[in-house]
Amino acid sequence: MRNKINNYGKYLCCGLVLLMFASCNDWLDVEPKSQVKDKDLYSSESGFKEALAGVYSIMTQEYLYGKELTFGMLGVLAQEWDNLPTDYTADKDYKYENTKPEVRIDSVWNGLYNAVANANKLLEEIDGKKSVFSGVNYDVIKGEALALRAFLHFDLLRLFGASYAENPDKMAIPYVTAYTPETFPQRTVKEVVGKVLEDLGASLEYLKNDPIYTGKTVTETDDNGYLLHRQVHLNYYAVKGLQARVYLYKKDYANAASCASEVIESGKFEWVKQSNLTDEKMADLSFSTEHLFALNVVTLGSRAEKYFSGSNSVFAVSESTLLGYYESAQDYRYLYQFKTGTGLSNTLRYLKKYDQLEGNGTTAWPASYRNKMPLLRLSEMYYILAECRHYTSGDVLAALNEVRHHRGVADLGEADVTDFDAVLLSEFRKEIIGEGQLFFHYKRLNLPMIKGTDADVIGQGVYKLPMPKAELQNPGWVSNK
Repeated sequence: MRNKINNYGKYLCCGLVLLMFASCNDWLDVEPKSQVKDKDLYSSESGFKEALAGVYSIMTQEYLYGKELTFGMLGVLAQEWDNLPTDYTADKDYKYENTKPEVRIDSVWNGLYNAVANANKLLEEIDGKKSVFSGVNYDVIKGEALALRAFLHFDLLRLFGASYAENPDKMAIPYVTAYTPETFPQRTVKEVVGKVLEDLGASLEYLKNDPIYTGKTVTETDDNGYLLHRQVHLNYYAVKGLQARVYLYKKDYANAASCASEVIESGKFEWVKQSNLTDEKMADLSFSTEHLFALNVVTLGSRAEKYFSGSNSVFAVSESTLLGYYESAQDYRYLYQFKTGTGLSNTLRYLKKYDQLEGNGTTAWPASYRNKMPLLRLSEMYYILAECRHYTSGDVLAALNEVRHHRGVADLGEADVTDFDAVLLSEFRKEIIGEGQLFFHYKRLNLPMIKGTDADVIGQGVYKLPMPKAELQNPGWVSNK
């Protein structure tokens, strides 16, 4: 990828990027220098910690998972919003060639590969510096870096490549495994999925030393609490969950079900309790206990205020749309994750799951609820399990109803799931609105219609974002369309 990835050395020479997510851990309390030489950054364990944090930090930016790959561009492409900023009008109509969508899409491509480059630089350095690490930090940091490389490439594939359902042999994206100026060749969808699974498998071997897996108790006094708060890292079970997502993508239902079941049966992730939702000043708005993996975005509160406030120039749904999503007004998601507009906006409903609360005046809003941008959820594991059972054998209702039970809605019966694909789509949409996954669901199944638009999404090539024009100048590269 000579045009873009060859330039990534400059990002590292600038000291990675500013660490945009906060932590109570002392090791992150120091501002990184604006200029950090590789030999200094990778000469100590703290340098490797900072380098890994830098990859997560890139991911929190608005042009990636901090907006565009969650509630922004991907939410618009999935027709999640009835009301949206005018900047997204062309995106809503899938006019990718227009200036604003093109800039957004190019920034996604460059940003994700920038994060890949930083992960690769860490992986290039870490084996030669194994002696600088204490405890299990070498294994955990290397495992996370491998998992991040896989995570980022898989989303690049889901954005720019064909789906498995369309054509697993179609040329897609390069899988970049080294920090080098060399051009990497495009690979087919099938090849990229294979490389993703290879990295995830290697990652899990290292993450068998992850405290979330071993059950080892970690305190604030242990290495300044470095291995606390594993849900804001690609931990062992998050990687298992990602494996389940990838196996489902390639229709390997046996392995997808096995991985999803391991996450579920671990008992590490608790369903949100209604008692933690009813106090609107103290609510767990994003259902944080259910996150397998979330980014910690320290500016999430200001972004929520900017993009989900009571005006007509932000992301919102109408009350009628919302009632169409949630058949019961007692659904926890309907009750607690949306707020009503005021004045001229009183017919609009704004997502609350990213709002940051102040507490109830006597008790602070719990730190564990703050700044969470969920990228993998417990509920998705149940949806994966239900789909795998649908296409093989087994009880789909048990998995679907487990989620519904923890959302305060009635169980489905056999008669309700005769059109399983439609039911799964409906259940999934309720759960992950504003998280970027609905577009990928439509694409994975290569569905001919996206609810909310009459566009011919297959004929128009909607499911494959155009690669930056400069990339197609690389020798031997072909259009992903």
